[in-house]
Order: sequence, then structure tokens, then C-alpha cells
Amino acid sequence: MKPTQTVLETRDLTKIYNGTPVVDKLNLTIEEGEIFGFLGPNGAGKTTAILMILGLTEPSSGEVSVFGYNSTREPLRVKRITSYLPENVGFYEDLTAWENLFYITRLNNIPEKEAKVGIEEILSLVGLSKVKNLEVGKFSKGMKQRLGLGTVFVKKPKFAILDEPTTGIDPQGVEEILNLIIKANREENITIFLCSHLLYQVQKICSKIGIFSKGKMVALGSLDEISKKILTEKSNRLEISFDNTQDTARLVESIKKLDGVLRVEKRAEDISLEKIYTKYFQEGS
Repeated sequence: MKPTQTVLETRDLTKIYNGTPVVDKLNLTIEEGEIFGFLGPNGAGKTTAILMILGLTEPSSGEVSVFGYNSTREPLRVKRITSYLPENVGFYEDLTAWENLFYITRLNNIPEKEAKVGIEEILSLVGLSKVKNLEVGKFSKGMKQRLGLGTVFVKKPKFAILDEPTTGIDPQGVEEILNLIIKANREENITIFLCSHLLYQVQKICSKIGIFSKGKMVALGSLDEISKKILTEKSNRLEISFDNTQDTARLVESIKKLDGVLRVEKRAEDISLEKIYTKYFQEGS
């Protein structure tokens, strides 16, 4: 069996703004072929960590390397093998999907003949072949997210960083995006770094998860390992709000029957749970 290669390694990676650590001594290792879930609430410092990984901002202290290249001293080498999808994707909306992808290949010095073949493959992968000649300004949000993934994969990267790739997409579109990520990982052998604040999405496709809060990695491992740690170490309180729930009483009784739930309280329209198994988190929680 081919030995796995370390794709990402951070050692006490720290970023301080105005005396406050936004990323505080982050230690993380990701191996080739993994889909890693970087999970945390908005404002936790996830994007700042990503910018240091990409060499787009310098750490205050510590080190980060991608495939052995130091992101601070060798940012161009890192960028050649890494693709990044920001949360808010921008396109030339008066250009077609094909033209936007072709522009990306030109920026990355991919030979034209190779680029044209690759673009067709990527359009098929992300399900946009039938609309490749449509101006992107006429695309739906979900179609733009698919094209965003296309701009990532058309570079044929070894490592892809995806920052909240399902933002603003309907549930069916979310499933399609997650399936595309799995497909790219398996068929194109792209190691994935998925940044999200939605646990149910991360648990669905990630082999390893890091929970990031207030600049610190508070838990790291597989979902089962993290779940067992949470359940054995302390009680946790989770508050959930439900919209348009017709039968709240039945819902409360159903939640009480879940493994790990100690108590359920109903307050107005809110239901609070203590110590719940992480596998029961859902979008909107």
C-alpha cells in the first residue's frame, strides 16, 4: 500500500490582531486523501487560519506547510498545488460558464489544448454541461456554487480549501454540492479542507473533524471520537428554534427518546436540550 503523504501541517500557528489572538496555537495535520471538516461558528477565526495556510497573511508566530512547502516563505509553490473557494464567489457575469473557466485556466498557465479538454470534464463533473454557454449572470445561486467548485477543480489541485461552499443553497442543492465534493475527492484524488459552521454537513462527508472556537481547536478526531469525548467529559446545552412546528408536544417526546438527551425544556417557541449526541445536530440548530 502506498504510504500517505502529509498535505497540511500547522505548528503552534498563531495570528494576533490588536493584542487579541484570532488563531491561537493551532496544531493540525491532514493526510493525503482525507476530507477534513473545519467546524466552528462564524467569527471563530476559521477564515484567518485559511488565509495563513494559503500564504495570504503572515502568522504572528508558528509555522504552516502544504505538501512540505512553507506557506509564508513559499506562497507561490503552495498556490500552484492548492485551490481555494471563498465563501462569496465572484465571476464575470457577462461571460459564460465555459468562458469563466477558460479564464481561470489562462491565469494558471494551463496550455490551451489541455484546458479545453479539462473544462469539458469539469463542466460534466459539476453538472453544468447543458448551460456552459449561458451567461453566469443568469445563473441561480446553486448553479454559481457549482461553477465555483468548477473553478477549484479545473486547476487539478492536490489540495482544495472550500470555505462554506453551501451558503444560501436549498437542501437539494446542498446534497448535490456535498456529493460533488465526495466525487472530486474519490475520483480526482483531491484532499479536501471543508470549512463550515454546519455540523450535519461536515459529519456527512468528512473522515476527520476539528471543532474550532474562539481561535482554539477544542476537539479533533473522527465524529465517533469527538462524540464519545463530549458525552463522557461534560454536559452540554443546545438550544434549538423551530419554525412552523404544528405538533410541538410530539416533537418534544421524540427528542427525549434520543440517546444522550438528559432533559428537554420548552420555553415559548424554543426547545433546549442538554448533552445531545452530535449525530443529531441538523441545519438550523
